[in-house]
Amino acid sequence: MKTRSALKLRDELASGERSSREVTEHYLRRIEELESLGAFVYVSPDAMDAAAAADEKQVRGQIGRLHGLPSAFKDLNEVAGMPTTYGTAAMEHQIARADHPLVARLRSEGVVITGKTQVPEFGLSSYSENLVAAPSRNPLDPRLTSGGSSGGQAAAIAAGMIPVGPGSDGGGSVRIPAAACGLVGLKPSLGRVPADVADGYLDGFGAPKMTVSGPLAHDALDAAMLLDAMRGSDHYLPMLRGSYPERLKGLRIGYSTLSPFEGAYPITLQAPALQAFERAKRLLEARHRVEPAELNYASDYAQTFATVWTNGLRNIPVDDESLLGELARDFRRRSTARSLEVSLQAASRLKQIAANFVRQWSAHDVILTPAMASTPPEVGYFTRQDADTDYMLQCQYTPYTSMVNVSSVAAITVPITNSSSGMPMSVQLISPRADEGMLLALAKQLGK
Repeated sequence: MKTRSALKLRDELASGERSSREVTEHYLRRIEELESLGAFVYVSPDAMDAAAAADEKQVRGQIGRLHGLPSAFKDLNEVAGMPTTYGTAAMEHQIARADHPLVARLRSEGVVITGKTQVPEFGLSSYSENLVAAPSRNPLDPRLTSGGSSGGQAAAIAAGMIPVGPGSDGGGSVRIPAAACGLVGLKPSLGRVPADVADGYLDGFGAPKMTVSGPLAHDALDAAMLLDAMRGSDHYLPMLRGSYPERLKGLRIGYSTLSPFEGAYPITLQAPALQAFERAKRLLEARHRVEPAELNYASDYAQTFATVWTNGLRNIPVDDESLLGELARDFRRRSTARSLEVSLQAASRLKQIAANFVRQWSAHDVILTPAMASTPPEVGYFTRQDADTDYMLQCQYTPYTSMVNVSSVAAITVPITNSSSGMPMSVQLISPRADEGMLLALAKQLGK
């Protein structure tokens, strides 16, 4: 199969032009051939049976939005009948008895689940390396990381092991691997995907939940198709297939390279990141009003974010703490030692910072930033350091993503250029009014 369009493949499966067995067999073969990339940590032995069942449903006309389409899930999502490791060696890897709500939603739409993909421990990092399985490597250069925490998903899509797939994004975990692997990565606003707020909108300390589910895809149409399936309603794909992307003009797009992490760490953009950023500005100027955004970020953001990001680690029931990786072990110990008052104060402060972010961004329809500060680092670049240096290096590589999560709004990363070494370089578009359709249309205008 030569097509990279998951939408085209989906339509062929729905019409009966292709069988799910044929398509699933193709992708399972790719997974086996590319095992050395470390994208998959578990391959389902039941995928072909699921594909056969999908073909029978097609004959009876019982098809969902993603009928017979192979995909996979991060090893942070429970899939009934499959082990869940959460990327850690410190817990027993139990077989899930029930599907995670997002898995159940997409299974109901006809997805054929081929397996589970690699993640960092507890989804903490912007790289997908752990002590459970081989690291996820970048298909475009296997010496390099595929990003995280949806790194296995991104590698699998970019390498043609699955046509499209869902990720989760708590600090950039969809957008970071999408940028590393040359994909479109959409972080929806909080609540846009109902499965994300099945148990409410706030974390245990009163802060808005940072982690949401979003699509990783080769282009905006595929992302819109998956987002509709994740929501269970047709909206974004009809919008993108219609005239909206062509009619969308005259937006006020404010651009900035300022990062809220600059209050704690030196942030330096490599030439490829700046080149992609400048090219995106020129491309957008053809249709929109592109102007500098005057932004001023809180100097205590880095520390406040780190506190809230790690607050929940204290409640994870670890079997053997000595089997944790250094970053998770260190951050968990700090979380456990932290007083409840400090955790609550950080949650409250982060809400104030987030409100200020949205207020400033709302002077524009869209905020344009670089996606990453550099090309993807080598596998092992972060983990050879102590926990504090590891965290600092991650912030320096991904200086623009987490601020979107704390603000509960929507953002998308879109590949724009290639570096001299051939690695894709992306930009990020933020919608302070949480307009995912507009972001997808802009991605389509940018050629993706």
